[in-house]
Formats: sequence, structure tokens, C-alpha cells
Amino acid sequence: MKDNEMNNYKIIKKEKPTFYFIGVTTSKSSIMKIFPLWMRELGKPEIMIDGMDLKIHDNPENYRQAVAQIKYDDNSIGSLVTTHKMDLYSSAVDMFDYFDDYAKLLKEISSISKNNGKLEGHAKDPISSGLSLEHIIDKEYFSRTKAHMLIFGAGGSSIATILYTITERGHSDKPEKIVVINRSQPRLDHLKEIIQKLNADINIEYICNQDPEVNDRKMSLLPPYSIVINATGMGKDTPGSPITDYGLFPENGIAWEFNYRGELDFMHQAERQKDSRSVKVEDGWIYFVHGWTQVISQVLHIEITEELFDRLIKIANSIR
Repeated sequence: MKDNEMNNYKIIKKEKPTFYFIGVTTSKSSIMKIFPLWMRELGKPEIMIDGMDLKIHDNPENYRQAVAQIKYDDNSIGSLVTTHKMDLYSSAVDMFDYFDDYAKLLKEISSISKNNGKLEGHAKDPISSGLSLEHIIDKEYFSRTKAHMLIFGAGGSSIATILYTITERGHSDKPEKIVVINRSQPRLDHLKEIIQKLNADINIEYICNQDPEVNDRKMSLLPPYSIVINATGMGKDTPGSPITDYGLFPENGIAWEFNYRGELDFMHQAERQKDSRSVKVEDGWIYFVHGWTQVISQVLHIEITEELFDRLIKIANSIR
């Protein structure tokens, strides 16, 4: 069966162990410089990294080709998936032998790995976003401040952050309200379906909107200390920002830009209000590092201890 399936795809036989990065503009990512240094630190300098650039919402056959390359080439050891997590899952779900619980719940894949000849898909974002959120706020943040959370975008990273916030943080330390704004309805419906499965006791408002002025108005209603997140990809994969230059961030709030590279319009808008509204601004760097180290741990079957993570992020920071 494997040989018959292989005949449907163009498989490149790699000479060295190769870790793939499935994204949109992979050559521009800092990981291309960081990865070889990390592999040297891990004692695996022979492992190469190779980018696979796909269009946003690409043809399903292109996602299947990407998965086939990893599945059928012995030296293709796995991949991190960004941007395409949900599309890749829906296009190639039948090509995998195993999914973790998060992948099945979220219907997305951020990690492709192999285990005893089986192809495995994991959704690592709930773990990565959770570790990143804990880096930004303290354990009693929401109960202490009564803050809300506003998230622009309803894709994989947005869902992961909500999932972590309502299931992994302490029972009493959750936002009093989460508002999610997305430009199209289907992903909002997908998110709502996931939340309903969890039977979570939390107030979530789902808004379908693509007018940045409306987003400004929604943001202006947030209480102080609220967290505003750009999880849209705007400012990196697509131009612009979900808000206008006139949008006011909540006083003493946190603006979290999930991107760490690109034009980063949203982050710069927030930075201009650092003093006037005491806004704390975070970019996506810590999320980037946690995301990569979680997938590397899965693909290479190694444990990323706290001590090892500190060494890896020190290396990453040195060439940022």
C-alpha cells in the first residue's frame, strides 16, 4: 500500500536528516539562522532545515504533497507547521496514523513527527501559547485586575490561547469576558463548536467583522488591564492591522502581537500608546521560541527541560 500511495507524489530523497518548516515566507524567518545553532547545541549538527512555502489556503493537493514528502522519505524526519495548521489537517487527515487530543479537538496540526514508522500529528499551540502567556502575566492576573481579553483572529493560535486560558489556568483566574473578532464566519463557528464541546463556564462573544473602525470601537469598551491580541497574521503574512491608528488600547493593558517579524503595524500602534495609556507591549518572540522548541522536542524525541530551554533561548536572542 505504501508504494502505491507513494506513486501519487513526487518524493525527494534527502541525503541528510531534514526538518521541514511549512509556512508562507519561511526564508525570512529567524529560525533559518537559529536552527543550525540549536542542532549544534543538541549534539545533532547533521540535521538540516528546509522551508516549504505554500499559499494561504492553498490547494489541498499541495498540502498532501508536503505531508507525503515527510511520510515517505526516510530522511525527512518531521516538520513545524505555521499558518496552514487547519488547512493541512483538513486536506491530509487520512495520511496520518495518530493525532494527539488537541489535534483532534482543534482539527489542526502544528507538528508532524514519526514514531516507530507511524506518522503523527500534534497540536502544540495550546502548550506554546500557555507557556508564553505565563511569561507575560502573573498567576492571579485576571482575578486581580478583572481584565477582559480581546483577540483579533480565530485561527489556530487564537483558539490555542483561548483553550489554554479557560482550561489550564486556575479556576478563579480567567478573563471575565473574551471577545473574538474574525473577518469570516466559518472559523468563528469552528471556535464556538470547540468551546461548546468543553462545556466551559466563560463569557465569549463572537464577532464577524472586517471593518477596523468597528474593531476600534470594540477595543474602546474594554476595562483597564485588558489584553488585546493580534492573532490575524496581519502585519506579517498580509499587510495592515486589524485596528486603525485612532484605536485606543485599554489603560494599563497589554498589547500582544503574535508576530515577531514583518511590518508589525499593530505592535507599532500599541507602542505609540506606551506612555499615554501605560500599555505594555509584547511581540511574538517568546511564542516563537516556545513553539519551535515544543515541536523540536516532539520530532527529535527529546525533553526540553527548563535549563535546556534557557540555553536555547539565549542562543536565539543572540542573533535576533
